[in-house]
Amino acid sequence: MSCDNSLPRASPCYKRGKVRLTDQSVSMVLLSSFARAKAARRIGAALLLPLLASGCGSSKDDELAKLDPAKMSVEELYNTGVDAMQDHRYTTAAQQFDAVQQYYPYSSWAANAQLMQGYSQYLEHKYMDAIGSLDRFIQLHPTHKDIAYAYYLRALSFYEQIADIQRDQKGTEDAMTALQEVVSRFPDSGYARDARLKIDLCRDHLAGKEMEIGRYYEREHLYAAAINRFQTVVKEYQTTNHVPEALHRLTELYLLLGLRSDARRTAAVLGHNYPGSSWYQSSWDDLAAENLVKGEPVPRAGTTGSGFFSRMWHSVF
Repeated sequence: MSCDNSLPRASPCYKRGKVRLTDQSVSMVLLSSFARAKAARRIGAALLLPLLASGCGSSKDDELAKLDPAKMSVEELYNTGVDAMQDHRYTTAAQQFDAVQQYYPYSSWAANAQLMQGYSQYLEHKYMDAIGSLDRFIQLHPTHKDIAYAYYLRALSFYEQIADIQRDQKGTEDAMTALQEVVSRFPDSGYARDARLKIDLCRDHLAGKEMEIGRYYEREHLYAAAINRFQTVVKEYQTTNHVPEALHRLTELYLLLGLRSDARRTAAVLGHNYPGSSWYQSSWDDLAAENLVKGEPVPRAGTTGSGFFSRMWHSVF
């Protein structure tokens, strides 16, 4: 069957009068559809205002409120939910899909409706509601052919709640756990490929939080605490872009504490792995100010693989 292209491709497809998921699993749908949907919501927010002001959505919802869902067929409930989703009336869509489950719990439509309800809530940014719906779907339908999509959408719902580094990072850790579950359960899927990228972003976010705390400790002259934070970044987040600064901060602190040998060794690791980094130049200047090096740093090709970096770090310390 063909899919209505006006619906986001990441959502289950439908057909008027006879609704079912596409024969092709949702897990085969292009991942970029989520990016397109998000861009449309953010960039086109201003364009949606005239539609909202027109009251079209409100009038449709008012008419729907007059109907008794108990007297509507499962097809009517489901199709009304799909129509509401297309009109960006996500609350109404979620209510209609919930009604399918409530009045026709044993129908073949119930599972699809539960998945669509979670998707509607995700689109409305009601991420915790979406997680609840998807958790129920996963628990009730563990062998569903679109189970990978459900796990992925659940992970995205956590991911969208990640706070900036000034705030608690429990949400980032929850997102990483959910994304890792997608990778572990469906390693060869397109969802896993995207999840791996987002895991890297989560790790970078967590490293950024460690760096922020470390800088604070350094400003407050709590040098031992600062060193612990920067070492955590170097040891646990080796693939993030915060490592060069962490190594420089360690070099800086070792010099402040008179640990000249440690400062030179740390700067050597920084120079070997990130020879063109501005942080290496800063570390070199600090060493030169202490008469520990002379001249300018000699450029050389670095090896930035995490395995090599780990061996280099542990061989030095």
